Formats: sequence, C-alpha cells, structure tokens
Amino acid sequence: MDAKPRASSSPRPFEVEMIRTTLYTGLALCLAAGAVLAQGVPESVVPPILQFSFSNPGARSMGFGGAFVALADDATAAFANPAGLVQITRPEVSLEGRSWGYSTPFTEHGRVDGEPTGIGVDVVAGLRGGTSSDDVTGVSFLSLVYPRNNWSFALYRHQLADFDSFSQTQGLFAGAGTTCCRFTDQRAQTNLEVVSYGLSGAYRVTDALSLGLSLVFFDGNVNLQWELFLPDEDDILQNFAPTSYLPERMAVQASQHIDDSDTGLTAGFLWTLSPRWRLGGFYREGPGFQLRGETLSGPSGSLFGLPAAGTLLEQSNSPSALPNVYGLGFVFRTPDGRLTLAFEWNRVEYSTILDRLDPEDFDTDDLDLNDGDEFHLGGEYVFLRSTPVVAARLGVWLDPDHQPRATAASQPIERALLPPGADEIHWSLGIGLAFENFQIDLGADFSDLIDTVSLSAIYSF
Repeated sequence: MDAKPRASSSPRPFEVEMIRTTLYTGLALCLAAGAVLAQGVPESVVPPILQFSFSNPGARSMGFGGAFVALADDATAAFANPAGLVQITRPEVSLEGRSWGYSTPFTEHGRVDGEPTGIGVDVVAGLRGGTSSDDVTGVSFLSLVYPRNNWSFALYRHQLADFDSFSQTQGLFAGAGTTCCRFTDQRAQTNLEVVSYGLSGAYRVTDALSLGLSLVFFDGNVNLQWELFLPDEDDILQNFAPTSYLPERMAVQASQHIDDSDTGLTAGFLWTLSPRWRLGGFYREGPGFQLRGETLSGPSGSLFGLPAAGTLLEQSNSPSALPNVYGLGFVFRTPDGRLTLAFEWNRVEYSTILDRLDPEDFDTDDLDLNDGDEFHLGGEYVFLRSTPVVAARLGVWLDPDHQPRATAASQPIERALLPPGADEIHWSLGIGLAFENFQIDLGADFSDLIDTVSLSAIYSF
C-alpha cells in the first residue's frame, strides 16, 4: 500500500481500499495455529487473532508435553497416531474435558511513528497493547475403541478449537506536529470453532510394527468482523479524544465467514525397535474450507464518499486451508517399566494458510508466513507398587513463531505493525491413577498466552 497519513481529520476515500488488505491479513492471523500477536495494519485496522493448537488430545499426553506419537497407548491414539490402537487389548471408551484460559493480546493505542503531541489520547510513544480474556470449558475428546485379533478400530470426536476474542483501538497515531494523523479506530470480534470426527483402523503387521489410518470429517465455523468508526464528532480536537464507538459513527463493516466441512486422512506407524525403544510417526492432512467475505458501508460511510448504509461494497469467495502436520517421535522405557521418556518433533505447514488463498481476492505478496517446527519432550514415573497405580508426569514443548509478517520495504507502517512474532514455551505436568478397569488422568499446560487444564477418563470392558 502506498497511502500515507495526511494532516487532516476529514475522511479519506482511499481508506476503503485498505479493507481488502485487512481481510486477508486477518484471515492469515486467524488460521495460523497457536498464539499469534497481531499489531494491526495501516488505517488503524487491527486484525483479530485466534489461538489455535495442533497438540494431541488427552490429559496423559498433556502431561508428557504432547510427546505422544511413539507412545499412543490409549484411546487418544485415534488422533495422535492411529497405529498405536493395536496396543489396546480390550474394548474401551474415553472422555476428556478441557478448560482453556486465553489471554489474547492486541494493539490498542500508541504511536506508529513520530513523537506524541501530548493532546488527548496521543500521549504514548510507541505502541501499547490490551488483552482480550476468554475462558472456555467443554468436552474436547470422546472415543470408542474396539480391538479384534490383529486389528483395532476406533470412533472419535475431537474439539480442535473453541475460541472467542474482542478488541478495539483507542488512538493509533503517526507523524508529528502539523502532519500528525490518527488512523480510524476499529472494533473487532472473532469466533472460531472447529470439530473433527474420525473413523480409525490399525493393523499389527508384525510383533514389532503396526500401521494405522484415520478418515476424518472436519466441521469448521469461523466468524470475523471488523467495524471502522469515526470520531464522535466532526471536529479537529475530537481527533485526539477517546472514541465512544457510537453506532451512527460506523463508517465501514467488513467480515469473513467460514461455515463449511471437509474430509482428510491421518496415517501413522509404530515400530518397536527393542524392549526399551520405540519409534512412531504420523501425517495429518489439514482441511480445506471455503472462505466468504463482504464489506458494507456504514451510517457514516457517506463521509468517505461511500453509498448509503448497508450497501455492499465488495465480496470475496476463496478457498482456504488449515495446515498439514507430520512428525516423528521416540520413546525410551527403563527395564523395570517405572520411567518413560518421550520426544516428538512436528512440522506444521503454516505457509499453506496464505498459499491456498485465491490471489484474485487476496493479495498476499507482502506477507510472509513460514512453516514451523514443534519440539515436545516429556517424562513419566510410575509407582508400580501403589494401589491404584500412580503415575507422575512432566513436560515442555516449543510452539514456534508463526505470525504473518509484512515484508515490503516500501511499507514501514505495515512492517512496524506486523513484525515477526516470538516462540512460545509451554510447561506441563500431570498425574494419573490406574485401576483394574478404569483410568483417570489430570494434566495442565501453561504458557504466557494460554493455560489449559485437562481431565480424562478411560473405562475398559
């Protein structure tokens, strides 16, 4: 974008053109897995972000820091590595409940460049952020496993994501003195829910090797909405005052929607190298969804030279996708079976998020989003002589930076507001109690942006 801030509080028609870039930037931020810090784009449009994880389900897996692909010895193997289902010798059902506590950062106010004037809300040098908090509790995994001879089959439901956030700006400025300009304030609301349903099968090829495959149905619902608001009054001093977000001052409303479904495959293998060592791997295909968007003029849109409120300004209809994920892991177990150590590496193809968008609707040439490597490490110590058997677990894993960032040297504002993100370290712990036919596990995962608690139960019959 070549638009520059101007020394006027009057509306600027070229701001309408900014909406299109806003939509694809917001989409990229929303579909990227894990936590993403979105600091905005020019014209004060701050794309909402969604926190999204591709980690394995189950409280036991959580206690291991997600390093579960080479273990895969309970019902959650249907998702993590279906080849592990052959280790289950009796029919069983499992249920997991999770509680997520999200702290989602967003840019709220401050200076894109220049020094603050000291007038009204223009008193902060640099950018300052706010936080959107959201707490969600629900059933995250449910499965039924039925083994038969060298075969094992499973049905499961998995909550991949359930997230809401809300953000609004209160004064983003650029320039100095007579060239000072305030970007139009924005209010953004996001909602994401993705659920998968799987049918899994595994076959024991030899005593040491098993293979597994899952057919997965994905149901995706995403709603992203941005609203641009003018200052409360058409007055130069109001340019430095707080915005009340009056309904009649809304200039433009833009939205993106996904209400779609898709199918994918997950394949895995499990190879026992020796009584102490085991190797596992998987490939998980991400779903593709149809993304539809629209931009409407608001009650104050006429001040931008736009038609009457509610007039459709632009539509988009583009394919989109969540990343494919593949990985390898190994497990070491001591001869007495008390101590188990696990490691897992996952490759997440985040670049798919931008690559799948239709260039006719979304110009992503000035955005960069790299694939990422997750590293999971965990351990478990089992007190075999206790009744019930007690297991204690600790884990840690790296969630790599996967924030879309602006790259054009000619667009310093965008590069300032869409910088590279940061790697996120997660720490986890857990405990498990195993009875003759029943097992219950508790796990917790902590990071700067999201805390998760999991409680799961397995019943064998």
